[in-house]
Amino acid sequence: MQIHDLPYPDPGLPDARSGPRFLLWLGRNQLGGQLKSLSWGLLHFLSVASLPYGVGFAVQAVVDGSGSRLALAGGVILLLGASLALGDTMLHRTAVTNWITAAARVQQLLARRTAALGAALTRRVAAGEVVAVSTGDVEKIGWFVEALSRFAAAALTVVVVCVGLVLYQPALGIVVAIGMPVLALAVLPLLPRATRRADRQREKAGRATELASDTVAGLRVLRGIGGEELFLDRYRRASQEVRTAAVRSARMWSLISAVQVLLPGLLLIAVVWYGIELARQGRITVGELVTVYSAVMILNYPLRHFEEIAMAYSFSRPSAQRAARVLSIERVTEPGGLRTAEAPAGDLYDPVTGLLATAGLLTAVVCGDPDLAGRLADRLGGHPTDAGSGTGSDPGSDSLPSVLLGGVPLDELPLDTARAAVLVQDKDPVLLSGTLAELLDVPSSGSVRPEAALAAAQCADVLDALSQASLDDDPMNARITERGRSLSGGQRQRLALARSLVTDPEALVLDEPTSAVDSHTEARIADGLRALRSGRTTVVLTSSPLLLDRADRVVLVHEGTVAAVGEHRELVLTEPRYRAVVTRETDEEAASAALSRNGGTPLRGEPGIGDPGIEELTEIEETA
Repeated sequence: MQIHDLPYPDPGLPDARSGPRFLLWLGRNQLGGQLKSLSWGLLHFLSVASLPYGVGFAVQAVVDGSGSRLALAGGVILLLGASLALGDTMLHRTAVTNWITAAARVQQLLARRTAALGAALTRRVAAGEVVAVSTGDVEKIGWFVEALSRFAAAALTVVVVCVGLVLYQPALGIVVAIGMPVLALAVLPLLPRATRRADRQREKAGRATELASDTVAGLRVLRGIGGEELFLDRYRRASQEVRTAAVRSARMWSLISAVQVLLPGLLLIAVVWYGIELARQGRITVGELVTVYSAVMILNYPLRHFEEIAMAYSFSRPSAQRAARVLSIERVTEPGGLRTAEAPAGDLYDPVTGLLATAGLLTAVVCGDPDLAGRLADRLGGHPTDAGSGTGSDPGSDSLPSVLLGGVPLDELPLDTARAAVLVQDKDPVLLSGTLAELLDVPSSGSVRPEAALAAAQCADVLDALSQASLDDDPMNARITERGRSLSGGQRQRLALARSLVTDPEALVLDEPTSAVDSHTEARIADGLRALRSGRTTVVLTSSPLLLDRADRVVLVHEGTVAAVGEHRELVLTEPRYRAVVTRETDEEAASAALSRNGGTPLRGEPGIGDPGIEELTEIEETA
C-alpha cells in the first residue's frame, strides 16, 4: 500500500482484545511495508557498520606502505558511502509510508465504527476520548509501526557486527559481544516507571484540555455570572500539574538517554584499554584495533533505536489500548444486515416499552425522565442500548428486542437502509460549519424543498440574521460558524429541525425539538411540522402542551413502559402521572387536589373548574 492508494478499500477486521494485540494485528497487516523498510534499513545500517572495516583496512595499508591496498580501501569506502546514502533515503521513505498508512488504517477503522454505532458510541465512550484517539493517539500508533522495522534492522545489524568482530578479532570481539546485550537491556528496568510517568502526563493533559474546552464552550455563561477568574484559576492549576508531570516524565527519559550514552562510553573505554594491551603484546595490529574501536563507536547509532522503540511502545501502548476500547464496541448485528436493502414502511413499534407510532400520524411521547426519553429516541432510530441501561429492560438479559418498522426489525436491515428509513434528531443537534446550502444538502427523498423546511421550522429571522452577517444577499450562501456558535440556541435548534425535515424519512423521531424557543414560535412550529409531515410517521418526545395538543396521539411512558394513550386534553384530565409531567404539578398540589376531592369540593380535574393543565394550555394558546 502506497500513500497515493489511500484510503484502503477495506481496512480489515481489527483484533481489539487489547492494546498489544491491536498493535500486533496492525503490524501483520503492514507486513509488506515492514519488509521493505527492513530491507532498506539493513542496507543502511550494514553500510554504516562496515565503514570501520574499510577505515581499518586503509589505516593498515598506510602502516604497511601499500598504495594499491589504500586505493582499494578508498574504493570500498566510496561504495559503502553510496549504499549508505541510498539505504538511508529509501529507509526514510518506506518508514514514513508505514507511519502514514498505519495511521490512515486506524482512522478508517475509527470512522467506520463511529458511523456504525452512531449515538450509542458516546454513551459508552466520551466524545472527547474518541476525538483524542482519532487525532493524537493515531499518530503515536503510527510512530510505533514506523519505528518497528528500523529497530529490527538495527537489532540484526548489532548481531551481525558482533559476530563479525568475533570472527575478525576474537579477543576484542568477545568483549564487544558480551557488552552489547548488556547495553541493549540496561534500560529495561527503567521503562515501567517512565511509562507510568508518561501515562500520568497524558492523563493530566487530557483533563486540562477538557477543562479548557468546557470553559470556551461556556464562556458566555461564565461572563454572565462573573466566573471567568474562577475557571481561569482552575485551568492555571491544571496546566501547572501538566507541566510538573511533563518535567517528571522528561527526567525519566533523560535518565534513559544518559544510560544509553554512559554505558557505550564505558564499553568503548574497556575496548580501547584492552586493545592497547593486546597491541603492545603484538597480538593485534594497529589496523585491527582501529577497526574494532570504530565498530564500537558506530554501534552507538543502531543502539539509539533501542531507546526509540522503547519510547514508541511506551507511548503507543496506551494509545492502542484506547483505540481498541473504541473498536471493540459492537452493534447487535452486522452493519450489512440480514435482509435486503429495501426500506420498509408502516407502524413504528418498540417492543420494550410497548410504544406504537401509527404510520402517517404525529405521535407525541411524554417521559418523566429525560434520560429515558433520550434512550427511547436512540432505540427508535435503531441504535440499541445496553441491556442493563435500556428502557425498562431486564438487567439480566443479554440483548433487547429490536424496534420494528412495518413489522421488520431495524437491526436486520443494512445500516444505510435503517438510517434512511428512520431519522432521529438528538436533543442537542450539531450544526457543521459551512454555508446554509451545504447544511441542507443532505440525502433526502427530494419531496421537501429546503425553502419549505425552513418555513415550517420558522427560520425567517435566522435567514435575516445570516443575510445581515454575510456579504451575499442570498442567505443560502451565508456561512455558519463551527457548531453554529454565532447563532442563539433557538436558532440552532430550528436550523437543525429544518435539516431533518428536508431528509423526509419514512419515520422522523424528534427529541425535544422546541425546547429552546419561545411559546409563540413553538406554536407556529407545531402547526408547520404537522402540515409538512402530513401522511408521514412522526414521533416527538416532548412535554410541551403546545406540541402535545397538536399531536394525533399522545403516549405516556412511565418507568420504561407505556402507561396511557390518548389525546392531550383527555390525558390531562384523567391521568395524574401525565398531568404531573406536563403541567409540572408538585406533590403538594396533587395532595391538595386529593384533599379537595375527599372533602367534597369541586374536582380540579374536571374541565373548566380550576384544572391547572387546561388553564395553562388555554393561557398559552391565547398568548400565541
